Amino acid sequence: MPQIAALGTDQALLYYVQRILSDRFHVSVFTAPGELSAKLQEPGSTDLLLMDWQNGNGNGCEDALARLAGIRAIKPSLPVVLFARAVDLKEVLQAARLGATDVILKPFAKCDVDNAVEQHLGNGGLNFAGGEDRVQEIPLDEDTTFVFSSRRMYELEAQCRLVARTDIPVLILGESGTGKEVATLFIHKVSARSNRGFLKVNCAAMPADLLESELFGYEQGAFTGAVKSKPGKFELCNGGTIFLDEIGEMPAALQAKLLQVLQDGTFARLGGRFTMRVNVRVIAATNLDIKEAIAQKKFREDLYYRLNGFTLKMPPLRERSEEIPVFAHYFMRKVAAKHGSMPLHFSPMLMQALCNHPWPGNLRELENIIKRYFILGDEQAILGDLRPAQFAGSSNSGGVDTAYVPGLKRLVKSIKGDAESVAITQALEGTGWNRKAAANQLQISYKALLYKIKQYNLTPGERQQRPSAM
Repeated sequence: MPQIAALGTDQALLYYVQRILSDRFHVSVFTAPGELSAKLQEPGSTDLLLMDWQNGNGNGCEDALARLAGIRAIKPSLPVVLFARAVDLKEVLQAARLGATDVILKPFAKCDVDNAVEQHLGNGGLNFAGGEDRVQEIPLDEDTTFVFSSRRMYELEAQCRLVARTDIPVLILGESGTGKEVATLFIHKVSARSNRGFLKVNCAAMPADLLESELFGYEQGAFTGAVKSKPGKFELCNGGTIFLDEIGEMPAALQAKLLQVLQDGTFARLGGRFTMRVNVRVIAATNLDIKEAIAQKKFREDLYYRLNGFTLKMPPLRERSEEIPVFAHYFMRKVAAKHGSMPLHFSPMLMQALCNHPWPGNLRELENIIKRYFILGDEQAILGDLRPAQFAGSSNSGGVDTAYVPGLKRLVKSIKGDAESVAITQALEGTGWNRKAAANQLQISYKALLYKIKQYNLTPGERQQRPSAM
């Protein structure tokens, strides 16, 4: 049975929590931090800590945060849920940085406790303190699901939940394809703004003038072609959340106007004479080294500090490689469902190759590889795509000049493609262009054959020339 510890000085609260959870969990109550510390030293003794946080009364809040820091020092991976009064922004940030994973506001109902415990322990009570990873899939919209299973991502998800309780700007850092937009949408969905608008703007996708009108709108006659007034994203998203992707690429001329919106919520449309006021939560993301951009005078330092109410760092896939099988199966189910087909199987060899790949493009690259595997149905082709990257960093012990390797690869690929198109044409002509029969003869899937026919632009009646001997 999963082990829960409840710590605090309010005994009535602690025993109420013990009573409502005792049918599913073993709940131990502690009123002295020293007793809890001794318990935490025992292996497998505690799977979740519920802690009464006397916030808002000076020393009581500071003492609780000090206890939380001490608990983290003993057991860094232990999930900690705080019972708290109305949470001050500064206190939330302190608790999040010390590793608190959730906050239950007082007064609370039984369902609030049940939901928090379920979120961290699940039906089976598995958690990272017990050494077992759990797969979590949280649907966000029709096309987006927040998928994770590693300890690092569980901690990030907990930080997202905590920061979602506030309206402070959030800056999300990470390489391309790590899931920054998914984290942003998750914060919006679990926030009080979830029933209001969510809009995304890619700051790198348009020139400065167009980006300004996209964000702040324009009045009739503001520029050639402005035949009528148009509201911008900030107006349309009033009360909701706006996601500024690739904020590091925002032109310097616009950064000052964005800073004003963050400071007092006011702006003017392009060509407008009147100031507007909006209440929008801003979440920004970038894959750039933002501090280097500041040093090079490409990004305003004051804007950085305004955006950086709280920073989340999305880890690259290579640093959470234990999640690769999880994502591989998820992406396969997703693409198969889209095409109304059964998911393809991953052989041990293919799964090992996926796990060994460095994934410079992170989740986006992995999803594209899985889509390609589903379309082709050809495991060897996928293994061929993965192997060059896996061996790219190996030492050159054979004495080959690596400067010629890229050209050699292109040559080999070209020869292989010529031979492949000839073989496919022969099989098609031999079967009278019966594609299913040709696929069986070539021992590839029907989908893979159709893909190859399109790739090589093959049509009935054409005969491919064999490549000349070299």
